[in-house]
This record gives sequence, structure tokens and C-alpha cells, in this order.
Amino acid sequence: MKIVGIGVDIVENKRIKSSIKSKKFISRIFSRGEILSSKKILNKTNYLSKRFAAKEALAKAVGTGFRDGLNFKDIEVANNKHGKPYYIVSSKLRDFIKKKRGVKSFNLFLSISDEKEYSIAFATIQTSC
Repeated sequence: MKIVGIGVDIVENKRIKSSIKSKKFISRIFSRGEILSSKKILNKTNYLSKRFAAKEALAKAVGTGFRDGLNFKDIEVANNKHGKPYYIVSSKLRDFIKKKRGVKSFNLFLSISDEKEYSIAFATIQTSC
């Protein structure tokens, strides 16, 4: 196993709280699944802040940021039944990571956390090659 990319991002929650007042921002950044899931959460600001940070962290782990055709909505974050966050890997994201990191297969790992003022995410790309 080899780590081929790591990324971290921290975001001030009040910045996202202000931004999510705009439906245009929400639809540009978050997937339909993320938006629907947020409706079940009391603290929508921190919930969406963590997902924003997770998207930024993965873009950094890939090494490109949001360019070369990678967009916020290409990266989707979900939680398993125990609450553990993970990335939903679409075919576009899979192909993008394979090309940019020069790997045939990979696994993504995600850790997210928040406090009153900040949310943080840490992403790792690991390959068996």
C-alpha cells in the first residue's frame, strides 16, 4: 500500500453559513444527495461546512485543486450507517484521479470534524501499486 495523495482543508463555519443562503451556491457546490441529507440535520451549517472542506481536501490530495475539469459536484460525501464519512466515487472522479495520480486503482479515506467556529477535513488517496 502506498499513499499517493493527502489533502487537508479547514473552513470557518460562518463563511459557509453566509454562503448557503444562496441557492445558487448550494446547487453549484453540493450534490443532490448531500442537499437531501442536509434537510435531516439540525445544524445544516456545520454539516455542509464539513462537506465543503472534504471536497477541498480531496482536490488537494489529487494535486490539481478545482481545475482541469474537476468541479465541486464531482465530489460527493456520504456517511455509512455508523456515521463514518466517505467519498462516493463516480466514474468521472475515478477516471480523473487515475489520470492525475497515475494509478490503476485506489482507495479514498476521509476524516471530518467540526467545532463551533471551524470544520476540517483530511483526505488520503492510497494505492496498492
